[in-house]
Order: sequence, then C-alpha cells, then structure tokens
Amino acid sequence: MPGRRPSAQAYDFPARTAPRTQSTGELDAAVATCRACPRLVAWREEVARVRRRAFRDWEYWARPVPGFGPADASLVIVGLAPAAHGGNRTGRIFTGDPSGDALYAALYDIGLASQPVAAHRDDGMELYGVRITVPVHCAPPANRPTTAERDTCRPWLARELDLLRPALRAVVVLGAFAWHALLPVLAGAGWRLPSPRPVFGHGAEAPVVDPAGEREVRLIGGYHPSLRNMSTRTLTPAMLRDVLRRGAEAAGLPTRTGARPLDT
Repeated sequence: MPGRRPSAQAYDFPARTAPRTQSTGELDAAVATCRACPRLVAWREEVARVRRRAFRDWEYWARPVPGFGPADASLVIVGLAPAAHGGNRTGRIFTGDPSGDALYAALYDIGLASQPVAAHRDDGMELYGVRITVPVHCAPPANRPTTAERDTCRPWLARELDLLRPALRAVVVLGAFAWHALLPVLAGAGWRLPSPRPVFGHGAEAPVVDPAGEREVRLIGGYHPSLRNMSTRTLTPAMLRDVLRRGAEAAGLPTRTGARPLDT
C-alpha cells in the first residue's frame, strides 16, 4: 500500500525510513526504533536482561544507539558500534565504557566537549561543533557485526552524512572497520573519492569532494580507542588528541592545548 509505514522488523526498514527523515533529530528517533537485524536485536536485549554485576541496578537502553552532537557539526567522528555495557546500557554512543572514557577525555582536553567524563545520556555532556556516529547502531556480539548487518544499517549513516553535509568539513574515522564501512557510503552517495581508494592507518588523510562538487572534506584515520589499544599503548591519549585536533583544525574549530599530568 503506497505510503504505508514500513515495519521496524523488516530488513529494509533503514533503507525505506532513513531517506524520509528531515533532520538529525528525526533520524535519531527513527534509528532508535529499528529491529531490522534479528541477531543484534536478540543480543542487545539479552545483555540487558543478564547485565553485569556492576550495572545490575541499571535499566539498560537495549535499543539502537543514535548519533550524538549538534546538527550543524563541522566535524564528524565515526566509530564502530555501541558497546554492550556502554552505549547499549546508557543510550548514548561512546558513553559508559573505556573507549568512551578515552574519547570524551580527549575531546574535553582539546576544548570540544563540556566535560571529561560521559556517564549517562542525561549527564549534561555537550559537544562543540562535533557529532559522533557509527556505521552499526546496535551492540554486536564480540564487537563484530556481520557484513550483512553493516550493510543493512548503512542507510542511517548515509542519511546522517547527507543531513550534516552543509556544515561538514572533516571526518575522523576511528578504526579500520569504520574506515572500510564509510568509504562505500560516501561513494554510493556521490562523493568523489581519490583513486585508488585511500588506505586506513593512524594519521592517514584523504580528501573527498561532496556530491555537488562544491567543497572538499578531509578524512582522517585514527586507531580506535578500544581498551586493548589503549592498554597496549598502540594508541596513547596524546595520539588520540593529535588526530582529533587535526580533525578540528580541518573543520575550522578552535581548540586548546594542554593535557593532564602524565597523560601521554
């Protein structure tokens, strides 16, 4: 029936719903209703039922986690997916888990976040000129979404970038998964990418041109601030601040210098 609202459980719910949204707020609300990937729905809800002992008094969000940040952001940060006991618990991306602790502390240190700690979605955190999003909006088992799940979720990211495009100047991509998920989204939406396609690496940079051919947006790669990467010092707080600052500079955002003692 023409114009009929698609079922949130249908595999094509993101593809049919995302293009209809007219603002990031409307997009975020739609994302949070999605049930298109049965494995991810089952996992996120099972995690919320079982819970970790430390969070036994929490009422888990247990839904897809939308992006976070202003609708006129000039810098976008793209991660992987919500953590099972982080964003899946708190309802805000990169909030309540070690990766988020590292990311928000770095954003605060360079002046792009209002506070250094993100505890829950009503904690007063504000981002300045920055929006954080992910290519997969549900927490996946073992932090490994399937290719089909990534592709089913893709229309949300494509529409989000389209809505942000008027102000967008730079994208910091955290991790190889996010890098390889993002490039097809851009290509499919008509962005002009370098040839050959840019290779991911910490500090890698590549220019892409928006579909109207009016403006260049800079992609900057960075290691994901996972607990493993941070504990092995594959990624240090200083390295994370550096790629975020480079993104901010490319986006025309003011930053501040300085770090907490011994935080290198």
